[in-house]
Amino acid sequence: MKEARTRQANEPLIFHKKMTKQGIEMSFKNNLECTLAKDKYTATTYDSFSALAIAVRDRIVERWIATQQRYHKENSKRVYYLSLEFLIGRLLGNNILNLGLMKEIEEALSDLGYNLEDLREEERDAGLGNGGLGRLAACFLDSMATLGIPAHGYGIRYDYGIFNQKIINGRQVELPDEWLWLGNPWEFARPEYTVKVRFYGHTYIFADKEGKMRVNWVDTQDVVAMPYDIPVPGYRNDIVNTLRLWSARSTEEFDLDYFNHGDYEQAAYNKVLSENISKVLYPNDDVSRGRELRLKQEYFFTAASMSDIVRRFKAENKDFKVFPDKVAVQLNDTHPSLAIAELMRLLIDEEKLDWDTAWDIVVRTFAYTNHTVMPEALECWPVPMFENLLPRHLQLIYEINIRFLREVATKFPGDTDRIKRMSIIEEGDPKKIRMAFLSVIGSHSVNGVSELHFKLIKSEIFKDFYELWPDKFNCKTNGITQRRWLLKANTGLSDLVTSAIGEGWTTDLYEMKKLIDFKDDASFREKWQKVKADNKVFLADYIEKTTGIVVNPASLFDVQVKRIHEYKRQLLFSFYVISQYLRLKENPNAEVLPRTFIFGGKAAPGYFMAKLIIKFINNVAQVINNDKTIKDKLKVVFLENYRVSLAEKIFPASELSEQISTAGTEASGTGCMKFMINGALTIGTLDGANIEIAEAVGKDNIFIFGLKADEIHNLRLRGYKPEAYIERSPMLHEIFRLIKSDFFSVAEAGIFNPIVQSLAAADTFFVCADFDLYCVAQDIVSKAYLNKTDWTKKSIINVARSGKFSSDRTIVEYARDIWNVPVPK
Repeated sequence: MKEARTRQANEPLIFHKKMTKQGIEMSFKNNLECTLAKDKYTATTYDSFSALAIAVRDRIVERWIATQQRYHKENSKRVYYLSLEFLIGRLLGNNILNLGLMKEIEEALSDLGYNLEDLREEERDAGLGNGGLGRLAACFLDSMATLGIPAHGYGIRYDYGIFNQKIINGRQVELPDEWLWLGNPWEFARPEYTVKVRFYGHTYIFADKEGKMRVNWVDTQDVVAMPYDIPVPGYRNDIVNTLRLWSARSTEEFDLDYFNHGDYEQAAYNKVLSENISKVLYPNDDVSRGRELRLKQEYFFTAASMSDIVRRFKAENKDFKVFPDKVAVQLNDTHPSLAIAELMRLLIDEEKLDWDTAWDIVVRTFAYTNHTVMPEALECWPVPMFENLLPRHLQLIYEINIRFLREVATKFPGDTDRIKRMSIIEEGDPKKIRMAFLSVIGSHSVNGVSELHFKLIKSEIFKDFYELWPDKFNCKTNGITQRRWLLKANTGLSDLVTSAIGEGWTTDLYEMKKLIDFKDDASFREKWQKVKADNKVFLADYIEKTTGIVVNPASLFDVQVKRIHEYKRQLLFSFYVISQYLRLKENPNAEVLPRTFIFGGKAAPGYFMAKLIIKFINNVAQVINNDKTIKDKLKVVFLENYRVSLAEKIFPASELSEQISTAGTEASGTGCMKFMINGALTIGTLDGANIEIAEAVGKDNIFIFGLKADEIHNLRLRGYKPEAYIERSPMLHEIFRLIKSDFFSVAEAGIFNPIVQSLAAADTFFVCADFDLYCVAQDIVSKAYLNKTDWTKKSIINVARSGKFSSDRTIVEYARDIWNVPVPK
């Protein structure tokens, strides 16, 4: 395909779309009439959103083309970020912000009789992720574009993203997330760059013309990967990178023979089967077909992405030996790890390189980020399933493993147990492929995402590998983009900050340290308090509108919003809520700080206990909220369908951030950083990024409690007996008694027995051991909150010390230490 003409060095950048109020008005009217074929009588609110989105998009596109031409002309080294999730949320507000057009667009819409917030609410969240992993990927794309790093994201364009959550009778009900049903104004189909992805079939060995042994993979079932590109603009720098998402298409629309014989369903069978690959995020892998579909998804997007990367490299280069000098591929957890085997296949089978040369290229190209300490998240695939689906890749993985184990045997002679522990192939019935091990072996860099996580990687998760290759391992603490999570989400606070210290913090979060000088300024503190109060009123109105629950904006907004999982300990938070209720029931005049307890998050559809926890929270809420003797002192809210756009409403209003996972279970967590940057104080364990937040703000400005990771480990080794903690704690004992007596489930006797039984028998995540310590910490919170001056100072200090937790800082470290790409100043 002919490459587009590149701009000459002496040609100035000329953008034709005017960045003025008048230009926006003209584009809006033209888009409504000529692109959408609507007038003021027939246009819906969604049409008006689309007209505005296209006007914004057109201004991005001019910069996008110029950016890509420059990358091509300079033959820049590019970063390719492979992730099964990209939780990008809504894009209109973010894109307006990054173009620097907020004022012009608000004025243009006002002249036209529209309100920007009304139009922004029309956009559906692109829920292409499940939680922190996908949101981190989105923050990283924003930072790479803002820093001017040539980068591309690669993922899947799911027809249905993370499900829409409805709470019915307290239970989570999953509904399809049809985020594309009205189209997506930000994406561009690129049919000219489709890739054929192969599955199944078999292989045979043959000698080529030079007598070298080659492998051919034949009789495959093929699927077409159709790319859709979404531009990713940097913050006010005219740089636009690309997120390329792959959609599965059948190689044949339907079988005409079946159709002609009247079997219309069978005629379209192959088309439906092929396109299932990109149908839904995370198919239920409780059944064999679901597991195979998940493996298909992972290979589908990695194969398409690696083919695309090689195509782009070959358009600008001829010698594959320079491939790692032009290409850096970052694996966002183990999901894309098949890219390692796929690049080996491309280099050996397609490009005819010898093994040693190909393997050297692969290792110098790939880097792997591990995101978990949970064993179930370290993916393993049954060999029989893998061999059936990807026979050539199994051969390559076996060969990689054999050569690797020889290296281990040489370094540690006679240590057969070590060889067994480090093998990519886990022995058993059936044998399994340990994808995390493939990722470590096939990458030149393996990084953890917080200091504690890095220690656990070295001492537990990949201990053997660290002993073999200590220089391969490093830490890159996660971060968030302050532009999305403060500048956009909390305009009141961002305006106040900018009025005090200037706008430098938008691209250098360390500038926030200047706020320290304002913590003793009474006038500034008063403005800070007003911003928080206004945000709380806004969230209270949203809560009443969506749930019917009236909450007291003057109460402490105590919030835990995140994926529902036992290790994140929503149960611990729930038990504290119950303890406060019981204190008031025992003495209605007790000194209990008024609190609004806010929960939010989704449980995996097949995760029974997590879904039961949601039911438990909602039943507890029903009891407390309907008890008139409690008045406004306590309210419990579960906000359904937690997503990016809802998070942007919650974080600015939050005052206490619940980061209470069991120590040693959270790799990093980024929700804690979003709360912090919005002025909430943290109550948490010494887990994940909490440790680094505590170091940044000082022990007096965070509420730390609970057993440490090493104490958890030692207690587990000694034999943890949760019953002893239950008996030792009168409050915890009473809570268990109430649950067992169906106090929170009068109409559904015994429904919460699994919770009680699980905690009493095993308590895998040490809820009982930490409960009393947690309550003591919460008492300290209550006393601190009563002193508004000191609480506000602590809030200011938290924001002022947030500099380290910008994804800009994280990406600079990746670029410098792993990718070897320059960061333009």
